[in-house]
Formats: sequence, structure tokens, C-alpha cells
Amino acid sequence: MSISITFLSPFARFLVPFTLQRKSKNLYTAILQRYMPSKILSVSYHKESTSPPQQLELDGWKATMKSRVQEEGDSAVSSNDDEDPLAATRELIEMWRLLGKEVPEHITEDELKIIMECPSKSSRKKYLKYLYVKEKLKKANKIKKEMKAAARVEFKNKLLETSEADKQQQNFLFLRLWDRNMDMAMGWKGAQAMQFGQPLVFDMVYENSMKRKELQNAVSQLLESEGCNRKDVDPFHIYFCNLKIDGAYQRELIKRYGEKWDKLLITATEKSYVDLFPKDSIIYLTADSPNVMTTFKHDKIYIVGSFVDRHMQPGASLANAKRLNLATECLPLDKYLQWDIGTKNLTLDQMIRILLCLKNTGNWEEALKFVPRRKHSGYVEIPQYSQEFIDRIKKVKTSNLFSKGSLNIHTQKK
Repeated sequence: MSISITFLSPFARFLVPFTLQRKSKNLYTAILQRYMPSKILSVSYHKESTSPPQQLELDGWKATMKSRVQEEGDSAVSSNDDEDPLAATRELIEMWRLLGKEVPEHITEDELKIIMECPSKSSRKKYLKYLYVKEKLKKANKIKKEMKAAARVEFKNKLLETSEADKQQQNFLFLRLWDRNMDMAMGWKGAQAMQFGQPLVFDMVYENSMKRKELQNAVSQLLESEGCNRKDVDPFHIYFCNLKIDGAYQRELIKRYGEKWDKLLITATEKSYVDLFPKDSIIYLTADSPNVMTTFKHDKIYIVGSFVDRHMQPGASLANAKRLNLATECLPLDKYLQWDIGTKNLTLDQMIRILLCLKNTGNWEEALKFVPRRKHSGYVEIPQYSQEFIDRIKKVKTSNLFSKGSLNIHTQKK
């Protein structure tokens, strides 16, 4: 025994690494055969070959996985009776998502049930794509909100970081007294309008003909109209006629104005405008009137019906004016504008802006700029020949005037 040991001892350093290498190769092969699926890829090492192991190709593995999913996609939900069909469907969708298909990341049980009830594979794919697009839009909106919130926070931080010099500049005497002086000036103009200004009446008789949402919209337009009139150079004296005490209109106005309601320089009354002004000086402005308004009359009292006519029958304001035997007019929209779509009923704030501009300038083109551009495609252009004809007539008239004056002077000298 000692002889054999002594005989093999010189070769021990060569035999031991060789045996360990063969054992490690066998162990590595066993692990690969145990954990790698046979359908995807089989890797083995032959005893005779001493070449290094082949590398796994990811493209080939991905193609094999896709073919496997396509083969087992239709039968994945109903093949296994022991497994939960919802869980199986969820695993299938997760596999599709890992393969890069357009499927949502988060899906509910109700949506899974809808997917299981789809009759075909294409319908399931379409529904999954719809959920994917919906989830993508939701994420985009969330990112936008976060960006807006971050921008607001950054803006507030910039305002807080203003220097003391900027604060002193902001607290300049003119700027400090600007708001108070503006309120005083507007109050003075409103008081002057109440005494000497031209009246403009808002007819509040239509509160029972509107729904609550429409009445709230009408009150919002009235607030905008009152503020626009207060800021004008020559404001109207606004009347709220036929305003019922503790009615829907009054409650909404008090709710909006609060304590300022009693300080407004307007006249709110339960009386009708017929009881306050003579009928021959009243003109009711309605879009259904056959009479077209040509010029703004400073000695007339214009009546505007304060209502939102989305669900009201057309001609309600015209019928109310005819019942009271009042003159009616409509704005010359067809004469100056190329009307495209929609009715010719304008909002209350648009009407008062047009009337204020007509009162100050008398220019229809300037006044009708307040008509929304979505309703018309521009102003009506006068043809070139007619404009030249008008200019020629003006020249003839002026020449006749000069000739008549010269003749009179000549006869007087004789």
C-alpha cells in the first residue's frame, strides 16, 4: 500500500484538478437541465467535447416566447380547471406586457371579467389597447397637474424672495392710493350716471322661465355687465326692473354681491319700466324684432331682457314687448357681419359692451367687435365699384355746394 501511494504521489497534482473540473461541469449541466425549460432551449455538455458552453441568444429566446404565447393565448384561460381563470388571465396579460405589447399595467377584476367575456382574441386585444390608451392619458394628465402645481409653488417662492427694494417700489404712494382713488372715481361716475346718465333697463321678468343653472348664468352675465358699465367713461344708469322681492333673481344677486349689494349705484325695483318711463321713449332690444337698429339714440331708454335662452321658446321677449305696445329693434348683424352659425342672441355683457361703444363712438364696426368670432367669419366688405360710386357722389355734392355759394355771392355783388 505504501508503495502504490508513493507511486501515485507524483501524479496527484495532475489528477485532482481534472476530476474536480469534470465534477463541476456535471453539476453545472444538472442545474441547467433542472431550471431551464426544455421548450425554450436545451444546453448540454458532452464528455468528449472540451469547447466552451454556447451563449444564450436573447433574440431567439424572445421569438420562442412570443410563439409560445401565441400558441397558448387562446387556451390559457380555459385550459386549467384547477387554477383561477381571473388569475390565469392576469398572468397572460402580464406576459403580454413584458413582451412589449400595448396592455395596461393595472387592471381591475371587472375589466378582467369583461376580457374573459370577449368572444374572440381580436376583441380582447382591442379592449386591452383601449385600457392602455386610457391609462396613458390618465398618467399624462397627472403629470400635467404636477407640473402646474410645481410651477405655482415656484412662482410663490419667487414672490416671497423679492428684495426689500422691490417691496418699497411696490408700496409707492401712487400704487398704494390707486385702488382707493379708482373706487372713488368709479363711485363718482356712478353717482353722476344716476342723476344725469341715460337709463338702461334689464327686464327681470323671465326668472320663472329659466332653470336654476340658466338663472345662475344670467346672474353671472349681469355681474359682468355691471362691472363693465362701472368702468366705462360715460356709464349708463342701470335699472333692474320687475325684480321680485325675495325672488330667485334677488336671492342669487345678494348671494353673489354679499354686503356690496346695498352699496351698488343702480336702481333695483319691483316696478315695471312702463310705470317708470313713457312708452314712446322705450325701445325693446330683441333679436326677433323685424326693425333693424340703424343708429344709437341718446334720448331713448333701451330695454334688454335678462335671460339665457337655451331652452326658452324663440320670440318670448318680442311677445312681451308687443303685449305692452312697445317699439322693438334688433342689432344690424346681417348688415355688417358675415354670419355663419348659431342664433343672433348675444349675452348680456356683450350687449352692454356694444351699447357702450355705440354711445361713445357711434361706430358699428368698432362696437360689433364684441360679437364672438366663432359665430361669424368677418365683416361684410363693400364692393369696390359701389365705394367709388359713393365717393363720386360725395364729390359732386361738395362741388354743387361750392358752386351754389359762389353764385349767391356773385348775384349779391350785382
